[in-house]
Amino acid sequence: MVISSSSRNLLVSRIYHVIAARSQRRTVTTYHHYLNHNQTHPPLNPHLSSLQLTRTLSSSSAKMSNLNQAKNIWRKANAVCFDVDSTVIQEEAIDELAKYCGKGDEVQQLTMEAMKGGMDFRQALAIRLDIIRPTSTQLRNFIHGEKHRLTPYVKELVYELHKREKEVYLISGGFKSIIIPVAKDLNIPTSNVYANKLKFYYDGEYAGFDENQLTSRSGGKGAAVRDLKEKHGYETVVMVGDGMTDWEAAPPADLFIGFGGNAYRPEVKNKSKWYVTDFRDLVNELRD
Repeated sequence: MVISSSSRNLLVSRIYHVIAARSQRRTVTTYHHYLNHNQTHPPLNPHLSSLQLTRTLSSSSAKMSNLNQAKNIWRKANAVCFDVDSTVIQEEAIDELAKYCGKGDEVQQLTMEAMKGGMDFRQALAIRLDIIRPTSTQLRNFIHGEKHRLTPYVKELVYELHKREKEVYLISGGFKSIIIPVAKDLNIPTSNVYANKLKFYYDGEYAGFDENQLTSRSGGKGAAVRDLKEKHGYETVVMVGDGMTDWEAAPPADLFIGFGGNAYRPEVKNKSKWYVTDFRDLVNELRD
């Protein structure tokens, strides 16, 4: 039988549309099957190609695997280290001290750069303190007069960790004299605080900071974690914090958990296997 050119073109066109329709149904069916069994995942575009959908599902599966691994490490940790500013407390203490001393605007931007990892930490600390130049009297009045604000549920979290005989540490680029009252509020021994020390002349004028403290330099939080691991023989240590200087502490910490309940930093969230904005998430994982 001879088929005309126009009939042949029509037949080819119909075959093409049948194949395309079947392919689309197969992609959509796969998508809906996935949604029915993975309600916790974000919605996917039903018009993705099969290859695109496979890649998306693979990426989602990898993220879920990383999260489950992080939760397992969290539950078995021997020790948990917390950053202080914008993590355990809601504010950045050095910014608050600067405001108290009338230097707030000049210091705040430098703090943001330091938290992003945009400049050498020791350099940023020195520049900020040279601007503030607090006297011993100003520091003492600040500590007694400006009450810190604990982040919601951090007290419950530390209680749950202590109840499970997990050691809790505060590791900060801030100042020990300001952090000790925070540690006392949380029933954390002052010996478990790694932080910087301010120095003053005999007349109370600012004289710098102790550069021998581990946390006074870039990478200092990692050095503090390494130090406590060596001293106490902890097998599993977790670091919790809001900034890049906290993320850099893992390793030697076995896990970093990003916290965004007070300050959201996209670069920290993107690098975190587990990122939370509410400490109840960590409490609940301990209780499960």
